[in-house]
Formats: sequence, C-alpha cells, structure tokens
Amino acid sequence: MNATDRTPADLLRSALAADPARPLVTFYDDATGERVELSVATFANWVAKTSNLLQDGLSAEPGERVALLLPAHWQTAVWLLACSSVGVVADVGGNPAAADHVVAGPGAFEAGLACRGERYALSLAPLGRRFVPGPPEGYTDYAVEVPGFGDRFAPYAPVDPEEPALIVAGAERTGAEVVERARAEAGGLGLTGPGARLLSGLSYDTWEGLSAGLFAPLASGGSVVLCRNLDRLDEGALAARVESERVTATAR
Repeated sequence: MNATDRTPADLLRSALAADPARPLVTFYDDATGERVELSVATFANWVAKTSNLLQDGLSAEPGERVALLLPAHWQTAVWLLACSSVGVVADVGGNPAAADHVVAGPGAFEAGLACRGERYALSLAPLGRRFVPGPPEGYTDYAVEVPGFGDRFAPYAPVDPEEPALIVAGAERTGAEVVERARAEAGGLGLTGPGARLLSGLSYDTWEGLSAGLFAPLASGGSVVLCRNLDRLDEGALAARVESERVTATAR
C-alpha cells in the first residue's frame, strides 16, 4: 500500500490502483446462507455511489455526524468508506438524536427516528434488496436511491486526515489515526501482506471488530472474509470455510 495514504478512503484508492480485480470483502450471513464476494473494483463502485448519495443526496458536509446503526455487514463497510470519502464522521452505533443523519438496519429503525436529519434504511437482505412493499415509515430506502448516483466521486472539499473520522464504543479517531492503528495491528492479526486473508466473526461495535473486519485488511493489502452469525457454524463447517476461502488467519 502507499505509505502516503492518510485516510481509509486513501487506502481504498491505492488498492484500486494496485489490483482492482482481487477480492476485498467476502461476506457470509450464517442465518440466511448468504454469500457475497466483492472485488476491490466492485466495492469501490459501491463506495463511490454511496459517497455521492451522502454528498449530494443528504447534502452532508465534512464534520457532520452519521449514526450507523448497522451490524458487521458488507454494506456497513461501504458506508464506513463513504463517510471517509466525504469527510463526515461515522458514528458506529451512535446516538441518533445527536447525529446529523442516520443509517439504520433491521432492529434499529425505531431508535433511528430520534434523528432529525435524513434517515436511510437498509434491508440487509441478500444482494442488498430493497424493502417490499416499502421502507419503514420515516426512512428512505438506500437500495432504491443509491443506484442512481454516479460511479465516480470527488469531494467538494478536501478531506483533512487530522479531523475526526470515526467514533466507535465512545472513542473518537481521526482518519490518520484509523490508518496508523490499522497498519500497526495488521501483523498481529496475521495479515502479512498481499494475499493474506483474514476470517473475522467479530462485530463492528468495537474497534477490534472494525480493524479485523475492514481496516487492517485494507491497510495491509489483504482481504477479509466477514462472517455474521458465525456462532451458527459447527467446527467442521468452519474448517471447511477456512479451506474453501483460502483463509490464512482468523479473528473470532
């Protein structure tokens, strides 16, 4: 990766330039049987569209706070990188009443109504499907809106890596701190460089879960097999997944 990268969005741009076809996020939901694999290019396309939605659809500006009421999921990873791209603060599991905007998934819709700004709902259904017949009251359906936004993104204002970028478990970090800590932790997670593949069953409500489940693989040139509801697998099924996905390290 590029040593000059200072924000998570910088890391994604470098990954895209280096090898757009390689896998970046492979997601499993062991409650539904879903499996989704996103290459760097596909993931970056989702991030670009979501960044444009943030900047133009929500009129979000650098420094504003977006409460992400979402579990460990590939679409959550997209939103985290989109927030970094625009310069807004991703507040994972944060108080929606204190946020400028909220993005919520099933189980969090009622809580998210406390936000007075724009509210987007994610179904988290396989393939990112839209809500049928429609989204929860008070929300806009992300799956309906995001396809209409552009595949290229450029922020209206440069993103300052020294400004707050992430809040998780009450701790605030700048974009530069996220990158530095993810790089520092990659080796300890078994991410030794390009080709390393980390299986993570950790939730996204702690820094450890975010690092293993997204930022450290991105910072090291590796990839992540992100598993939701991993506790539903027995040891035999887990071992089979490790083999089939060519996993080189695990975080559970």
